[in-house]
Amino acid sequence: MLKHKAGIGLRLRALTARLRARKPADSLIRRVGACAPAFAAEDRLNIPVNDCAHEEIQADILRERGRFLVRQERWSDLAQEMRRAEAQRDSTPGGLPAVDLLAFGARADVVETVERALASGTVADERPLLDGVMGFEAALQDHRGDPMIALVVALTHIDLGWAWRGADWPEATPARHKNRAKAHFDRAGTLLSRHCDTALQSPAMLAARCAARTGGKENATVVADEYEALIDLAPENPRHMRVLGNHMLPRWFGSYTALELEARRTAARTQFMWGAGGYAWVYFDAIALDAGACARVDVTFFLDGLRDILRARPDQEMVNLLTAFCCVALPGGAGGNDPGRDNRARIAAAADWLIRDHLTEIHPMVWAHASNQFANNLHVRSARPFAARGQADALRCLSALFADEIRQGQRVTFTRDGLRLEAV
Repeated sequence: MLKHKAGIGLRLRALTARLRARKPADSLIRRVGACAPAFAAEDRLNIPVNDCAHEEIQADILRERGRFLVRQERWSDLAQEMRRAEAQRDSTPGGLPAVDLLAFGARADVVETVERALASGTVADERPLLDGVMGFEAALQDHRGDPMIALVVALTHIDLGWAWRGADWPEATPARHKNRAKAHFDRAGTLLSRHCDTALQSPAMLAARCAARTGGKENATVVADEYEALIDLAPENPRHMRVLGNHMLPRWFGSYTALELEARRTAARTQFMWGAGGYAWVYFDAIALDAGACARVDVTFFLDGLRDILRARPDQEMVNLLTAFCCVALPGGAGGNDPGRDNRARIAAAADWLIRDHLTEIHPMVWAHASNQFANNLHVRSARPFAARGQADALRCLSALFADEIRQGQRVTFTRDGLRLEAV
């Protein structure tokens, strides 16, 4: 149920104190000069907080279903449910494929165990880190190489490869970690190569093949061609376009020239669904992660893409995603020497019209993930404080945007019919 926090009514002075350690959304904060007026005010900023959005509930149900089936060693049931979800293209309201969520939950225990061990930095004996995935390998043998079980095992190897590899530039990864990562990526590639025919009609399988390539040294053209086939097979899923953009960065397989080329090619191929949005989706994570990409993005094209994305998907889940990107993820990616500063500021300024023209409620989990640049491998240990951080980020950005109105004595209220400003 949607929770209307009547009188979320910000005590803005207290909010500023709680959040002073957090980095502001620069373009908004610079424009108003401060997060809050110099007086305490109640009931000046009111917005519904949807802390149990249907999207999040459905995603959690599917992830927990996958986790449950594996814990019960009901591999046949898992494979059957994944096949059905894939065949019917089942997804959450926000577009997350059900088959991906089932597979994510199925491998979560194994992956989280290894990630925790590696994060502790005290791994003396590596053999226990292989116990979980070797159990998966045994299950695959017991079920005669079922493609869906092979997919889960391959994705587990890919996640473990990333756990060893890390997200830094290749030169920053220790040789030992590189070797362990390569072994996992190679095994994933071997498993997936046995099901090439299935992959031609399976976005989940093809996406896994793209992910497995991150362990090799493919050139940009080969990687881009594989993503092109995936995007053409599932153009409704923007996550494939986002990962393409990330993998076209110089730190992985591509270059800034390759990134621009693939963004424009993707926009042309997906125009029927996203308009100019394909360009924005390919650059979406790339400009948050890489200052060089942000310096080179065609800002006008990107902003046109944001508007077209909202025309295609005007739901509040999408509005929150784009707004949190502009307010939190994009400013959070800026370094000290930022060649993309001007472009970053122009794109972040889109938060103004996104909030004023489209936002009607806050989805805290979306904002919380934005503070981590939407990291795909982020495992949330405790949802409540994580969501609270996202809600605080959202309210901070809103208080900055409407600081002038609040200082002038107006009440800012968000309703399903739009924004309302009233004199107090």
